[in-house]
This record gives sequence, C-alpha cells and structure tokens, in this order.
Amino acid sequence: MLIRIGYDIALALQGPTSVLGALHVHPSQAGALQAPEQISVEPALPWTTYQDGFDNTITRIDLPPGTNRLRLQNSAIVTTSDAPDPVPVDARQHALHELPSEMFRFLLPSRYCEVDSELMAFAWNQFASAPEGWARVQAICDYVHGHLQFDYMQARANRTALQGWLEGVGVCRDFAHLAVTLCRCMNIPARYVTGYLGDIGVPPVPYPMDFSAWFEAYLGGQWHTFDARHNVPRIGRVVMARGRDAADVAIATVFGWQQLENFTVVTDELPPA
Repeated sequence: MLIRIGYDIALALQGPTSVLGALHVHPSQAGALQAPEQISVEPALPWTTYQDGFDNTITRIDLPPGTNRLRLQNSAIVTTSDAPDPVPVDARQHALHELPSEMFRFLLPSRYCEVDSELMAFAWNQFASAPEGWARVQAICDYVHGHLQFDYMQARANRTALQGWLEGVGVCRDFAHLAVTLCRCMNIPARYVTGYLGDIGVPPVPYPMDFSAWFEAYLGGQWHTFDARHNVPRIGRVVMARGRDAADVAIATVFGWQQLENFTVVTDELPPA
C-alpha cells in the first residue's frame, strides 16, 4: 500500500530562538520511503538533525534575531502493509526480574503520565483480576476507550493522564497517556508513539487531518501496538517518534513565545503503482 504523507506548519515567533522538531519518519520505517522526505524550511535557514535517546530523528533550527515566522513543510510517499495491526493474544507479560534494564524507564512516572498518583491504586483495583499479558493491556484499552469522550474542541496541550481521567474527555494523546499510565501502574512497560494515521479502511471522521497518537506495550520480548482511542486494529500507521510521553516527541518545540498560524497534515492512500 502506498500512502502520501506530509504537513504544512506555520508558526509566529520572536527570534532569536531555537526550534526542535520530530519532523521525520522514524528511522525504523525509513526503509519504507519511496524517496527521501522533501522537508523545507522558510525562511531558508540551515538546519541539522541528531538522534535523541529514543532513536528519534530530531531537527534543530536556530533562528536569528528578527525572525518572526517559521514555516515547515514535508512531503513523502511510504509503503506500508495493507494488513491491520497484529493481535498476538498469547503475548505474555514479563515479571519485573525478567525485564531488560532499559525497559524500566518505561515504568517510571513522566511529564504527562503520573504513575505515582491515585491512578496506581485505581489500576490495581480495576485490572488485577484481568489475565496478565495481552488480555490485561486490552482490558486497559477497553476501559480508556469507554471512559474518555473524544472531543477535538477540548484539546489541551498540558492535560496529563490524571487530569484526563478526572475530566473524562480528551483527544488521541490523552487516550494514549492514560493507557500508558495504567499499563505502567501494572508493571507493563509502555511508551507513547506519534505519527500518521489516515482514515484508511474505516469511515472518514468529521475532523481535520492531524497527527495521531497511540502507544506500545512491551510483551513477550517485543513492543506491540495498541490504540485506546480507536480500540480496533488499524491499517497504515507511519511512526514519526516514540518516547515516554508527548513531551519527548513534540512535532515542534519552540524555546520562547510562539503562536500557531497554520497546521495541515496529509495522510492519503494512493492507488497502486
């Protein structure tokens, strides 16, 4: 399956400043690109990339004094499987002593995932009776999917998992944060994922196209995809970045004042070549 991906993002800001962005397809999916991504920056400033601690490709742009607007564009075509997300229901949960040491950072509290809160007691009361492994993570997804009401108009950049749980509302990042937190409470390593996910194989939704958020849980010695927002296997995910939560994978982090002027995301299935 071929999918056209891309974005057109414009920010008003006040230079001098620096901008960091998770603007590329994740290296794990770079081999699916039909050609290099066509990233452009306006004004035509130099930019560099580096790999962060989660192996995400991060773009750095240093803006000189007097720069009051930044436009970021990208366009690419990727090949993805036309099969839905795998569902290996026999994937088992690891005891803590079995976990690789690098997995423990995905059990700890993070900026938007307050494991050390009343969510800990709730998680054990709610999910301790669910079978360990895949079934337990799915039980968490079922709960989050039913507990939170999706409302695009109530998106808030600083809403945490605990706040989302108490408010009962959110967007895809809030569904992912709450599910990640509940998994960590149950000693299941979980990490946040952001990327492209178009309305492929499902009825289109009446919202502007946006980047999507889901999560991965570590079961049976590998990471598996889960999506508490949609709660069904989906087709055509394209990963951009992974981290502990949304703070690690922001599409654009501006060090200073900023205001979003334009935000357009493209994720369209193309006819076979």
